[in-house]
Amino acid sequence: MRRAFMSDPWRCFLASRFSASFIKGDQQLSETSRAVFITGTDTGIGKTHVACTLLHALRAAGQLACGMKPVASGCVETPEGLRNDDALALQAASSRHLPYSEINPVALRAPLSPHLAAACEQVTISLPPLRMAFERLSSEHRAVVVEGVGGWLVPLAPGLLASEIARQWQLPVILVVGLRLGCLNHALLSARAIVADGCRLIGWIGNTIEPAMDALEENLATLRALLPAPCLGVLPHGLPPMLAAPQLSAAVATLG
Repeated sequence: MRRAFMSDPWRCFLASRFSASFIKGDQQLSETSRAVFITGTDTGIGKTHVACTLLHALRAAGQLACGMKPVASGCVETPEGLRNDDALALQAASSRHLPYSEINPVALRAPLSPHLAAACEQVTISLPPLRMAFERLSSEHRAVVVEGVGGWLVPLAPGLLASEIARQWQLPVILVVGLRLGCLNHALLSARAIVADGCRLIGWIGNTIEPAMDALEENLATLRALLPAPCLGVLPHGLPPMLAAPQLSAAVATLG
């Protein structure tokens, strides 16, 4: 007999989650800092690029800002320990140099979904240690840009999805839309899931990952018409975060 793909904890969790009544998207937000959660329509669509660009835009507006990557897989061994390129980029884009462990509390070797990478290392990911790191950063910075891993519903552990970071910490969400064929469906599904989870989707940012994409402007117009949140900027292809920062003035204004 072929083994079922999902274990019982996953099956029970998903069944309860998607049959539950969802809370409204205008719930009370945390007031510990101006923090925001960055999620994306998929893996490899430029969440880190957008998060770093937003950090530069916040800094240009005079805000003390830092990035955070609570969980990262695909880390490499260095003399200083495990390091992830995305987390290093966030570290470099922050207002001041911070210890790597504060920016990326959970660093995993295998380039897999976090729940699988953690299982390989016999590590269990839980939110309380991540929350402690987030609160330390929040107490020392005016703005914290928290980058998720993969898309909205990536598993972190049995019974724990990446979306729980934004939901339990009550963070407003910015959706990064990788502009390529298929982005309309991915963006609409992601937005629907974010709102259904009771989180506040404050806007979306387009990231031009395929500059030769057919009907780019028409796709952007469709996203503007159909997504339930405003466009906070569109980043051109190949422009470094520091130079692209002026494109996200609307995002900075939205965060206050």
